[in-house]
Amino acid sequence: MKRFIIITALLLSYSLVMNGQFGIGGVLTNDIYQHYTNPSDNLSDPTHGNILLNFGAGPKIWIGGPKMTFSLEARADIGLTGFTLGENKGLGAVAFPFLANLNFNGASTMDRAGKTGFSIGGGIQFIKTELYGLDQTFVDIGVTRDYFQVYVVQVGYGYGVSGAVAQGFIRYGFNPDSDAQSINIGMQYDFNLPMMKKIDDPNSAL
Repeated sequence: MKRFIIITALLLSYSLVMNGQFGIGGVLTNDIYQHYTNPSDNLSDPTHGNILLNFGAGPKIWIGGPKMTFSLEARADIGLTGFTLGENKGLGAVAFPFLANLNFNGASTMDRAGKTGFSIGGGIQFIKTELYGLDQTFVDIGVTRDYFQVYVVQVGYGYGVSGAVAQGFIRYGFNPDSDAQSINIGMQYDFNLPMMKKIDDPNSAL
């Protein structure tokens, strides 16, 4: 984790030197697929999956230029209909990813021209499955569903123009101390508000 913090700080410094443009806005996500593995309790199946009704949102900031930006984001992701196949323990899951990313070309949100681009980054994610309706049968044998943590890496590819980016992403999470894992695959939509407002500003450079 210390290495991650040091590398992140160096990359941020590099972004500042490159350009220094600053953006603030938000991110929306729609996971097409979620799969979470709780730390094993030797009492029940630790897995939990979902392919329907997964939504996420949160704030995001960027710094850098058209060719590359460094970004930080924090989101709340909820899967309303997730369940464990073969064990009806309960429904739903929530995850809170905190990510630092490098975004290139069209994914930077700083480019006025429409371009493709990609992003890569990582961070941590906190997850809770069986969000509601944990079956009493499992409660009676000692099953609990508390928040657990995984370290995550994420890659994305998509298209962006004037502050708005749409990209597909894959995020993988792991925790070597507990064997917990996560997989999130979906679409992400970034909105850099200052860059989007410049579209309507007649004095802004095109």
